[in-house]
Amino acid sequence: MRLWRTVLAILCVAAPIAASGCAQAPAPAEEVTLAMGYIPNVQFAPVYVAVEKGFFAEEGIEVKFDYGSETDLLKLVGTGELQFAIGSGDQVILARSQGLPVVYVMNWYRRYPVVVTALADENIRAPEDLVGKTIGIPALYGASYVGWRALLYATGIDPASVSLRVVGYAQVPVMVEKQVQGAVCYIMNEPVQLEQEGYEVDNIPVSDYIDLISNGIITNDQTIQKEPKLVQGMVSAVLRGLEYTLAHPDEAFEIARKFIPEMDTSDVALQRAVLQKSVEVWQGDNLGETSAASWQASAEFMKAAGFIQEVPDVDSLFTNQFVLAVK
Repeated sequence: MRLWRTVLAILCVAAPIAASGCAQAPAPAEEVTLAMGYIPNVQFAPVYVAVEKGFFAEEGIEVKFDYGSETDLLKLVGTGELQFAIGSGDQVILARSQGLPVVYVMNWYRRYPVVVTALADENIRAPEDLVGKTIGIPALYGASYVGWRALLYATGIDPASVSLRVVGYAQVPVMVEKQVQGAVCYIMNEPVQLEQEGYEVDNIPVSDYIDLISNGIITNDQTIQKEPKLVQGMVSAVLRGLEYTLAHPDEAFEIARKFIPEMDTSDVALQRAVLQKSVEVWQGDNLGETSAASWQASAEFMKAAGFIQEVPDVDSLFTNQFVLAVK
């Protein structure tokens, strides 16, 4: 009788396990830091969407956002202190030429977002109109400066023919106060702010004159070699977040508000306009991919402008393998 009771006890324990197919508890999500290169902002809506919709979770990833300087972040990725960052292609070329093994694994911005903006009454509507003018710029480094030099390079304008003034991130007030006649900006930032304030502006987009690789997801050689599944998961989640944002911008905006505490006390209409302009920059064919020709052109400009001494091996700068695996 004692033996029979023991058998019954074992069967009672085994029955629910069998009924559930001997399911095991899911493995804990891997915590991964994504370095953003800026403050919390509606321009990061696709990654916020990827969190809210569970796209990262489906890949077994718990993502943590770290905000900071783009240049510093790429150094950390290159030395292995960080695994993933958002940054521009020109910074990848610069880092790789300095021996940092960073790799661009997913394109986000289909067009380089840097523009020269001027109030309409300044009559600066084409690159040749810049000659003899004073133009403000945030700093003499980073994507804004690279974009400025690329515009002059592509249009054959002598840099010495334009007075460039460092104004920090005060492009809007210095233009309104007529301290400068134009400024180097991001198309989804200062020009949108000026328009929301009732000013008519003209923009000269760098992307109209040269094809530079813009913002995307960056990792390093070591992570690709040792943790390709993790890289694939990050690319898949962000790409799905981007696609969802493009298809549902209004919902994406509401999701982004949850990740930006100060949004409710700021100008919501302005931030909505910023997202709409960002969507225009993100849209395009073959989402996520870049071409060797575009990387070659970007690297050759970087060398011609004196940013790098030699053009790195283009194949070392990027890969489309993780994007294509999603499609």
